[in-house]
Amino acid sequence: MTKKALCVGINDYPFGEENDLQGCVNDANDWASLLKNHFDFTEVKQLLNADATKAKVITGIKDLLNGAKAGDILVFTNASHGTYLADTDGDEDKYDEAICPYDTDSNLLVDDELRNLFKNIPKDVRLSVISDSCHSGSVTRVMVNEYRRNRQLNPRVFGGKELSPDELRTARGKKEQHPESAMKEILLSGCKSNQTSADAYINNDYHGAMSYHAIKAITDANYNLTYAELQKRLVSLLEDENYDQVPQLEGNDEFKNSRIFT
Repeated sequence: MTKKALCVGINDYPFGEENDLQGCVNDANDWASLLKNHFDFTEVKQLLNADATKAKVITGIKDLLNGAKAGDILVFTNASHGTYLADTDGDEDKYDEAICPYDTDSNLLVDDELRNLFKNIPKDVRLSVISDSCHSGSVTRVMVNEYRRNRQLNPRVFGGKELSPDELRTARGKKEQHPESAMKEILLSGCKSNQTSADAYINNDYHGAMSYHAIKAITDANYNLTYAELQKRLVSLLEDENYDQVPQLEGNDEFKNSRIFT
């Protein structure tokens, strides 16, 4: 059995400090440390800031999946901006979610591309995806206060089209085309599609609120809980801290009720 991970974190983007984040690199480092030190992952690669271009992230995911066989445990974590955008084929009735790599101005990584990468996972290979970015589609990236910032990127920054409320509802409805029961991977994400994920100042440093509290929940449980239990505890922790985000868990029921990272 092989245990491998790819952890991506992007704070610094090349299109102005006002669009930078502060906790994403810490998130990538924290997930990498957790997996190596407490779950015996033997190969953990990281892509941080300028190294996390779209091409390198795709190559990293392909390397993660390459040669995987039954019994292998794989993890992909991403902490960055996220956004919605209109489909590139010009169909105004369809929209894509996207994570924003370092070179977002020319290369968004859309959900369909990730789905295509994951669809050929061999049987009985377990892939966990942890996404601490935001696909809320809000038209502005709001500074809640100096200690909390949203991880949603205004599409205008990279020449994209902002979505109206009606268009956002269409975009969110697109997920229904991909039922959880058909997913080979499990996905833990930072918020509902109509919310934002926070980049927050916690315990004297910056972190993603979801990542920080997920790792806290795992540690408090002595590294022994299921994905469903993790999501339930995470929702409670964020609610207690007055974050306006509800982490989501997607995947088949068997995967949800299995022990994390095993």
